[in-house]
Amino acid sequence: MGNDSSPVTSLKTEEQRPVRCKEINRQQLLLRPVEVEKLVDLGHPVRAIWELVGRFNLEPFYAEVESVEGVAGRPVWDPRLLISLWIYAYKDGVSSAREIARLCEYHPAYQWLTGLGVVNYHTLADFRIRHKEALDQLFIEVLGVLSHEGLITLQRVMHDGTKVKACASDKSFHRKARLQDHLRLAREQVEQMGDPESEESSQRVAKARQRALREKQQRLEEALKVLEQIEASRSKASEKARASSTDPEARVMLQAKGAYGPSYNVQISTDAKAKIIVGVGVTQAPTDAAELEPAVDRVEANLGERPKQMVVDAGFTNQATMEAMTEKQVDLIGALPERNGVPANRLQQRGVRPEFYPQAFEYDSSADCYRCPAGKVLLYETQERQGASLRRRYRARASECRFCAFQAQCCPGTKRGRSLVRSEQTPELTAFQAKMEAPEAQAIYKQRAGVAEFPNAWIKDKIGLRQFRLRGLVKVTLEAMWACLTYNICQWIRLCWKPQRLAQA
Repeated sequence: MGNDSSPVTSLKTEEQRPVRCKEINRQQLLLRPVEVEKLVDLGHPVRAIWELVGRFNLEPFYAEVESVEGVAGRPVWDPRLLISLWIYAYKDGVSSAREIARLCEYHPAYQWLTGLGVVNYHTLADFRIRHKEALDQLFIEVLGVLSHEGLITLQRVMHDGTKVKACASDKSFHRKARLQDHLRLAREQVEQMGDPESEESSQRVAKARQRALREKQQRLEEALKVLEQIEASRSKASEKARASSTDPEARVMLQAKGAYGPSYNVQISTDAKAKIIVGVGVTQAPTDAAELEPAVDRVEANLGERPKQMVVDAGFTNQATMEAMTEKQVDLIGALPERNGVPANRLQQRGVRPEFYPQAFEYDSSADCYRCPAGKVLLYETQERQGASLRRRYRARASECRFCAFQAQCCPGTKRGRSLVRSEQTPELTAFQAKMEAPEAQAIYKQRAGVAEFPNAWIKDKIGLRQFRLRGLVKVTLEAMWACLTYNICQWIRLCWKPQRLAQA
């Protein structure tokens, strides 16, 4: 028993001893040396971005710099630094100029770029929306580097469009009368502001408020102009026409999961060799029907030659696109749009009985006419082209339908005779359908989703471009260009820079 109690007493004594920990003092001030070059390791992506940007001719970015040697004035931040900051920020999903300015104060990668300096967010924000031509040229030069590395061939290019939300709310869309009221109030507020230098508050705050009101007034004036253009483009003015007071150039589009909202249509062309973006554009079109031909022109402008083959989904496949690709000698691979007749529920709403649905009508190819279940003849009336199909309309005589015993079941409430539409394929569509039935074409089309939708997913998930921060078609195009430029540089880092460093090591 004595041997058992001794270890217990010793253990109890050790547990009663106070624990001794190092004290944390957050009130002290430290002065320590910092070796900026060692803030990031040699394989850090920020070094790759700085190295690649330094290879290019950035003279267009320097052309607008007014600070020169021998003339009074403060020096400006190097455009090479500002470009590298934005690309590295977009790589990490940061698209706010204010957030980049904050990161420059403590983040090692941003401190390494700036040399422990802090760039003002106004400088960053202004730089992003300027130099459109210079940014386009930089995008082309990056494509040149990727092409030299063998990552671009243009043998097969996958194209797709994606909707990106605009910097506007659904509630910002108003009709003409409401926009005019808002514009009148904005003008009154600007006039009441008076001279900002006479305000009791600081001049800086007063000038900022007046600038915000003037920008609001300009957006409202632009919204009214856009609304007038929308009404003029229609056959007759519609009371439902609306425009956004926040971003007048945004359009309501169908987004993911069936939701509608103010958006822009971002068109991206991707080379199938290494999934490199070779063309990017932003449009206000709610559909992709007319966007393939401009996409081919953008690729040709960027790389000096057209793609040999374009692969698209059913949203781009139509008669005009087929003719344009044939004229440009570009092989088109794509899905065929589904062709649906008049839905049965619509016929049911009209009061048409099932025994008088279109499938109950017999077509006589020799006479090119239809015969209804009651024996009446529907003669050819007119035709129109819709997409890649010809829609031929047939109609019965109004006098025959008026005195028909089955009018209430066949065409109730109509003063004209019963009509029927017959869809016929154009020769171009017939040839295209025959080509797409081949196993080789089907195998190529199966690769489309993995290539065309990969950049869209990367840009939205990793770069975070699910909603634009800027407003207006020109500015959102610049923002999309920054995102796609960042994507291509990230692919260069992954496919070229890192393997080369490993080989050297």
